[in-house]
Amino acid sequence: MNIHITGTGSYIPDTIEKNENFNQHIFLNSDGSSIDSSNKVIVEKFQDITGIVERRYAEPHLVTSDLGAFAAERAIANANIDPEELDYIIVAHNFGDVKHNTIQSDILPCLAARIKHNLRIKNPKCVAYDILFGCPGWIEGVIQANAFIKSGIAKKCLVIGAETLSRVVDKHDRDSMIFSDGAGATVIEATDNEGGILAHETVSHTLDEAYYLYFGNSNNQNLCRDTRYIKMHGRKIYEFALSHVPQAMKSCLDKSGYSINDVKKIFIHQANEKMDEAILKRFYRLYRTSIPDNIMPMSIQKFGNSSVATVPTLYDLVLHNKIENQSLSKGDVIIFASVGAGMHINAMVYKY
Repeated sequence: MNIHITGTGSYIPDTIEKNENFNQHIFLNSDGSSIDSSNKVIVEKFQDITGIVERRYAEPHLVTSDLGAFAAERAIANANIDPEELDYIIVAHNFGDVKHNTIQSDILPCLAARIKHNLRIKNPKCVAYDILFGCPGWIEGVIQANAFIKSGIAKKCLVIGAETLSRVVDKHDRDSMIFSDGAGATVIEATDNEGGILAHETVSHTLDEAYYLYFGNSNNQNLCRDTRYIKMHGRKIYEFALSHVPQAMKSCLDKSGYSINDVKKIFIHQANEKMDEAILKRFYRLYRTSIPDNIMPMSIQKFGNSSVATVPTLYDLVLHNKIENQSLSKGDVIIFASVGAGMHINAMVYKY
């Protein structure tokens, strides 16, 4: 018995927010003071560092669970299964359903229950729950589904990563330009086919690193001090990721029994283009070998950082030939990896 991803689906909103749209924003330092650069310079530096040119925002009438349901419908259709056969629906997110132009997160009931409701699944033995694990949430959900199926308590699981980060950003913070909205979904089940999930690795660094990403006040001191927005210590996250993610990836690959030369694709959380490239360099340096061409598909340039949605969305786009010069062939060994709030890191080796 091998555990495979048998169906994928994604939902990428139609609303495009380009970098030039931020030229009219009033960006401030964290202490509320003015920044000694024009918005044009701020945006240009941002693009140079992150690689982001544009990102997608959810339509005003939609919330995170809607996006997750749309992606789930496509994954279920792609897997060609009856949704009533699902044993688990696992939904990774960070902020629940936040309605447009509101500040309150809504997770009662949980998003997985809402998505199951939206899918009109009647089976009460289809258990629906959420996972809060930062950006690595979707990979961790797949790791849990893998364990459920291996243990015999499940046969088919639906794992979704969905987020509407545009609803929780501080428009006076330059980091707000990083975040975006979207959803990716996957059906996980046992098959007789070769390959599937070969190994996984998860670590949580919380002693000094727990609050590198956190909820904090707006940089605009005149706004309500009781309202919180997503905040991050970008330099600390960058250094943390470069120090720890490559090692987690190596540990996972070594457990799989495959060599670095067998790896055909690496799907890394789309957090920051330069950071992902640096992680890749350090990973290959651990094996004292060069980086193959075209090994790491990227979507951040057009879609931004949609947290838990970036990896499953990117995987779905590659499978459906929507990323230029990127494709997978049967038998390809690939690595999924992510890092995010907590600070959590995980990786998974998978044979397509």
